[in-house]
Amino acid sequence: MTADQIKNMIAAGIKCEHIELEGDGRHWYATIVSAEFEGRRAIQRHQQVYATLGTKMQNDEVHALSMKTFTPAEWAAQQA
Repeated sequence: MTADQIKNMIAAGIKCEHIELEGDGRHWYATIVSAEFEGRRAIQRHQQVYATLGTKMQNDEVHALSMKTFTPAEWAAQQA
């Protein structure tokens, strides 16, 4: 899968203010900012992102996805 395909899948399932994705085609690193993460713990946020990828994670089309997930307020604080 390509970075654009993964980004599009995530964006189709979660309304994101910002998505960065980089990787080598097997191992991916994502930064995702969404208001949908408000009030959720990190594990819940990650599960939500994994759910958008569905079977792509299970059948190894996306071998590994490491992510940082932020609410818009958390992201703004990171950028300051």
